[in-house]
Amino acid sequence: MGIILALLVGIVISLVTYFKVPILAKIANFYVEVARNTPLLIQLLFLYYAFPVLGIKWSATTCGIIGLAFLGGAYMADGFSGGFYGVAPSQLDSGRALGLSDLQLAWYVVFPQGLTLSVPALAANVIFLIKETSIFSIIAIPELTNTTLDLIGMYYRSNEYLFMLVVAYAIILIPLSLLFTWLERKVRHATFGN
Repeated sequence: MGIILALLVGIVISLVTYFKVPILAKIANFYVEVARNTPLLIQLLFLYYAFPVLGIKWSATTCGIIGLAFLGGAYMADGFSGGFYGVAPSQLDSGRALGLSDLQLAWYVVFPQGLTLSVPALAANVIFLIKETSIFSIIAIPELTNTTLDLIGMYYRSNEYLFMLVVAYAIILIPLSLLFTWLERKVRHATFGN
């Protein structure tokens, strides 16, 4: 859920900054700088422990989703922006010559072409965010790393359980990486024909 929200936030932020929407682009750039330059660990601790002081109490899962979306949105925005800025200026000029508005340019030209150019960066960001979930135990969300540490504490078999942790992440991430590699090839072939 956090990764899906991160994708949505990234799309919105990147379009706002790409089209330089007054005031919103500055806010978006500030958000990206704050999110990318603070560790997810600190963001999670802030959401889980500092917000209740302000009268906002969320469950650990909600804090995890928001934290992942907050950090991921900034990285996804950079990934999308790279793709959007990769759209040839001649494509934009052609769209303007046809009388397309900025919104139509975004929808019919920038978004479809930029999205295909963004796939490699987005794939790397999704895998990065999945690996970042390993610190969620700091706010009481049981996840693979925390469960492994619990098992080590109960059975005193660190090598075996740490090896199983590596295998578990490999089982999750290697097929995902292969899927993204396949998707990159398909998109590249569909877009550039090679």
